[in-house]
Amino acid sequence: MRRDILRCWAVLVALMGLSVAEDFPWTKNNPGSFYYGTFPAGFLWGVGSSAYQTEGAWDKDGKGPSIWDVFTHRKGKVLSNETGDSACDGYYKVKDDIQLLKELKVNHYLLSISWPRIMPTGIRAEQLNEKGIQFYNDTINSLLENNITPIVSLYHWDLPQVLQEKYGGWQNISMINYFNDYANLCFEKFGDRVKHWITFSNPWAVAEKGYETGEHAPGLKLGGCGAYKAAHHIIKTHAKVWHSYNNTWRREQRGMVGISLTSGWGEPVDPHSQTDRDAAERYIQFHLGWFANPIYRGDYPEVMKNYVGRKSAQQGLGTSRLPTFSVQEKTYIKGTSDFLGIGHFTTRYVLQKNFPFLQVSSYHTDRDLAELVDPNWPAPGPKWLYSVPWGFRRLLNFIKTQYGNPLIYVTENGVSETAQCPQLCDEWRIQYLKGYINEILKALNDGVNVKGYTAWSLLDKFEWNKGFSERFGLYHIDFKNKNKPRYPKASVDYYKEIISANGFPNPREVENWHRKAMDTCSATHQHLAAGAKKPKLAEDAKALEEELSKSFRMVKDHLIPGEHDNIAWFVG
Repeated sequence: MRRDILRCWAVLVALMGLSVAEDFPWTKNNPGSFYYGTFPAGFLWGVGSSAYQTEGAWDKDGKGPSIWDVFTHRKGKVLSNETGDSACDGYYKVKDDIQLLKELKVNHYLLSISWPRIMPTGIRAEQLNEKGIQFYNDTINSLLENNITPIVSLYHWDLPQVLQEKYGGWQNISMINYFNDYANLCFEKFGDRVKHWITFSNPWAVAEKGYETGEHAPGLKLGGCGAYKAAHHIIKTHAKVWHSYNNTWRREQRGMVGISLTSGWGEPVDPHSQTDRDAAERYIQFHLGWFANPIYRGDYPEVMKNYVGRKSAQQGLGTSRLPTFSVQEKTYIKGTSDFLGIGHFTTRYVLQKNFPFLQVSSYHTDRDLAELVDPNWPAPGPKWLYSVPWGFRRLLNFIKTQYGNPLIYVTENGVSETAQCPQLCDEWRIQYLKGYINEILKALNDGVNVKGYTAWSLLDKFEWNKGFSERFGLYHIDFKNKNKPRYPKASVDYYKEIISANGFPNPREVENWHRKAMDTCSATHQHLAAGAKKPKLAEDAKALEEELSKSFRMVKDHLIPGEHDNIAWFVG
């Protein structure tokens, strides 16, 4: 083990001196270099969020409970036992938040629909919630009135709790039909106006964190089997929904249906080592390929089938823990995506690591690899999220090569901070957005078919099992204030300039954006600091008034009748 670590660091040092040409033939520029230029006309710029993380109103107006409502109400599941019960109060502040979108000058807004808000038990035949349907109708109409295109995710993790309790959630094949009924209701109610549909947002996290590690709702630890089973049903559900839209709604509504997959990039520790290159390939195939390969190529990646199959046999199991698709299912699933949504946040160095035979297996040990980071990579917030822009270009080119250069919309990309006090001058987010968006521009020049970019996220919000400790927002929210006021960070001004210029025209202009953004945020920060003192002053004034009134009553009680009229001026 120690030898492996020493080898890693030796190779990492060597990597710093490698030219990219040796590393990736298609990369023309040094990974640290910056490319000035603009995006093609019509490139879409947006920002995103999700229902559970922002809406709040968890039990209002007929909404049913979701698995996240139940999960967060159990002590010890979320940092500081925080919940999304009220979150950003987005359910009540739609008009305010659309005003923020107008300020940003975005083309689109990626939002998700809460399944239990419009279908409380998750079962269409049982109950529909008209108030929930009206809420999303009003939201979509308001976006369109303000020339903002809605991109709608049908599932960003908030499964109706009834379906979890009755059927075991995504462990049960019956979810396919229940979800398809829900999707068709959405197409029926909103499809005349919504033309970009995402079936699932980051299903990798749903399967791995929900049914393998238990970090996310529903919090199950079904080691080595649960994640694969959940993913299998999600992939088949996605295909069913795509076919439903294709057969029933496409001709009339003329929209598109895709899926949003989140993946890091895996870079071999030693690019000259075949074992490290193979390990980096496995990292991507077990992450992105797990879902993309069936949709674009008709089956799970061969390396996944081989590794999980072999380890299952070592355990003495008669069949692989990775389920199989029938010939008919492979044909049915292949090609079921009009576009590919890509979420991307960070990169890892990867090397081969053999895990000994274990009776209790897991998705992570199935891969036979270890992940490393370069300590020089910036990590402005949580330790999992390092800023490594060049990994994004590599990932986008991998998708182009592996899946026939599909139409891509970047659906999530951003960075969080963990500071508890307001951080409005978010220099690190500006650098992150600048670097990652620039890598998309380079990928476009490589011929990758990227049509839009979505910054993650509009607001600071509830970050799942991390509660409110991580903040991805372009807008800061004061969660301690009952009104949940929104304050722009410096990244708002910077991102707005990128959108207006449709890229990075020249060094002088881009540097000027940075300076202006930092100046603006300093002024906003001073305003926020001053505003924070006002409630205290108001409290002090109220306390003084109450004390004076109390004193007046005491004096009044000791005066003889009629004489107290003469001291009215004392408290006036």
